[in-house]
Amino acid sequence: MGNREVEIDKFILAVVVEEGQRDRVGGCGTPVFYAENQEEQDKIATYLARITSGVIHDLENGVYIIVRH
Repeated sequence: MGNREVEIDKFILAVVVEEGQRDRVGGCGTPVFYAENQEEQDKIATYLARITSGVIHDLENGVYIIVRH
């Protein structure tokens, strides 16, 4: 058998959640950022996506994830 390389090319970079939604995330091993309100959540998610070259996905339950595809 030849030498095999494993490459992970899709993964969650960060989670952004409003302060009141803390119970929706946890134990994921991914950085979690807490926002005071929806406006701040949008802003944090946008900045993180730009910085990490990720894509924002709204899970429609008050949680955004930033994913690298």
